[in-house]
Amino acid sequence: MVVDEAKLHEFIGKAVVEWGAAYGVLLTFVGDRLGLFKAMAGAGGALTPEELAKKTGTHPRIINEWLAAQAAGGFVTYNPAAGTYLLPEEQAIALTDENSPAYIAGEYQVLMGLFKDEEKIIQAFRTGKGLGWGDHHHYLFEGTERFFKPGYIANLTTSWIPALEGIEEKLRREEGAKVADVGCGHGVSTILMAKAYPNSKVIGFDYHKPSIERAREQAEKEGLKNIAFEVAGATDYPGDDYDLITFFDCFHDMGNPAGAAKYVLQTLEKKDGTWMLVEPFANDKLEDNLNPIGRAFYSGSTMICVPASLNENGPALGAQAGEERIREVVRSAGFSKFRRATQTPFNLVFEARP
Repeated sequence: MVVDEAKLHEFIGKAVVEWGAAYGVLLTFVGDRLGLFKAMAGAGGALTPEELAKKTGTHPRIINEWLAAQAAGGFVTYNPAAGTYLLPEEQAIALTDENSPAYIAGEYQVLMGLFKDEEKIIQAFRTGKGLGWGDHHHYLFEGTERFFKPGYIANLTTSWIPALEGIEEKLRREEGAKVADVGCGHGVSTILMAKAYPNSKVIGFDYHKPSIERAREQAEKEGLKNIAFEVAGATDYPGDDYDLITFFDCFHDMGNPAGAAKYVLQTLEKKDGTWMLVEPFANDKLEDNLNPIGRAFYSGSTMICVPASLNENGPALGAQAGEERIREVVRSAGFSKFRRATQTPFNLVFEARP
């Protein structure tokens, strides 16, 4: 075997970068949990390790090492003359502004949850029996809410729903509309729709009882009267004649997506109902997804999405199913219309009609 030394060294260099990034996941999560980033963002300037430790009730020697690691990773900047560290404004937005579409701290909690699930994931690899969503560590549910919420705030009622044919008018009319948000999780999308369209009735459904309990608590805090949450799956949620049914980032996880699509068709308002599916951005060919976003989605899909579907003997569409595969499932269920309504760098938004 002839080894290209340059290519070998290049790969080892890549691995070293990944080691630092892997350690950095835990260190960034710690910074989030201990309020280190928020303390730096609110400091009004650079801080010494001792000053940051005092602000956050942490140990200065460990904070000194944490800051050095964050500086090496480009998360903070270091001033060697003053011995101080600064969290740049751009990083502060991404790590501390929970309502910014650039907020990413929740993903670090998702990743930590997956590390905690390592034995369950290994078993899923060995047996092929899958791993149900509800069997993961609770960090996954909490981190998913935190990660997806900013994107929903930025896009759901400002661009995604307006991109659907005639739906916003229905939602805003005096008599409102009837909406089912299926696979709602902690209810972020459900609550956003209920707040934006107070004349409409919005019901969130999820088979994961702890998530529904959390969603109810959040809706109660908001004082919303036009919202409800119920424990139910994608093929047995109650009601019919919905004007709008929404699936946010969950269709590809399901054990029976074909059955779910058929059930949506049954429960939509027959003449003019709309089904909105929001899915991770993906091209149809694997080779066109071999990029950083595709890598992140394939990786998450390996540990979350595919095992969740296999856990219910499903087809395991995966987070990179792509438009054509989703179209095939939806059209096979009996929908006559299917189109890409809009998209973001991370999302594909589809509209299906009877």
